[in-house]
Amino acid sequence: MARRKMSLGELAERIDLTPANLSILKTGKARAVRFTTLEAICRELHCQPGDLLEYCEEGSEKE
Repeated sequence: MARRKMSLGELAERIDLTPANLSILKTGKARAVRFTTLEAICRELHCQPGDLLEYCEEGSEKE
């Protein structure tokens, strides 16, 4: 988002998601993400899913 100079609110509007739900995804607190949401984010940010997602062992938290 920073590279695209896009605010969370603007991205949320473009992908038809509430800013609160997008914030949950952004902070890593989401337990799941729909493929359609991931696709919309990637389309708007011109990126790949791997640019947004990171695998972490269960029980470990990224600091």
